Amino acid sequence: MSGTTLISSKVFVTGLKVQAEIGVYRHEIGRVQPLVLEVELDVPTDGSDRLADTLNYEVILKAAKTVATSGHIDLVETYAHRLAHLCLADPRVSRARVRVEKPLALAPDAVGAGVEIIVGR
Repeated sequence: MSGTTLISSKVFVTGLKVQAEIGVYRHEIGRVQPLVLEVELDVPTDGSDRLADTLNYEVILKAAKTVATSGHIDLVETYAHRLAHLCLADPRVSRARVRVEKPLALAPDAVGAGVEIIVGR
């Protein structure tokens, strides 16, 4: 569009559900639990209509599953950092916001608990 300037561009996925072996408590060791993820990546776009010119959402899904199946993780913070760094492996990504919610953490007293991190280069 003539006369406009792109301020920012984000690729995001919300409500992404994965199963992960996560937690520090005895009852969490050796079992999987649900996580609900929200990932937002700053990725430049030029208004192109070609998938190759942007970041495919499936990259986020694949990274989330890779971290979830990589073995036991103690903390949701660790999961969030690993996922963010996988997303930043794409040189086009300049910033990653990752929110990891553990729905069973405080059940039935809360819908979920978790962490949100923002990393960038």
